[in-house]
Amino acid sequence: MTPDPPCIVTLCTGNAARSVMAAFMLEHWGAEVGVPLDVVSAGTHVVEGQPMGMRTRAALASIPALADLKVSGHRSKQLSPEHLARADLVVAMEADHVRFVRRHHPEAALRCATLRRLCLDLAPGEDQLDARVAALGLADLPLDPTEDVADPAGGDVEVYVACASELWLLTEQLTRRI
Repeated sequence: MTPDPPCIVTLCTGNAARSVMAAFMLEHWGAEVGVPLDVVSAGTHVVEGQPMGMRTRAALASIPALADLKVSGHRSKQLSPEHLARADLVVAMEADHVRFVRRHHPEAALRCATLRRLCLDLAPGEDQLDARVAALGLADLPLDPTEDVADPAGGDVEVYVACASELWLLTEQLTRRI
């Protein structure tokens, strides 16, 4: 019997750029390195049901491996208790998102950290993901705003492309640790 793939929730503010790009990238890297992942993206303050914006699409297309990605099905969604109940790991784009989870969903705080923090601290290995995540003590970890992936919202396409480039490297690092 094959165990279910780990469920990863990517989290940003509006579920319009960073969490969306990170989710597509984690799915790509998971397939690339042979680590099946169930990835869901969500936001902390969302206008529900919005399609992906043109700048986010352009940023994803700027990554050669994702240039032909089908993204039309994305619709923004608010982080929900159901997402968190399934999540083995909540990958936040900034410290404020971790604070949101700690405040509104304390039961998930042990599984939530910034993408950069996870790239630094999550030990790769054969042990189950939940055990390696639990060992990090994430609910009590001090938050550092220097770990944030800057929000491209309001910027031009080049700002979104720079964000995508940063996320591309970070999501590869994280996938190799999962």
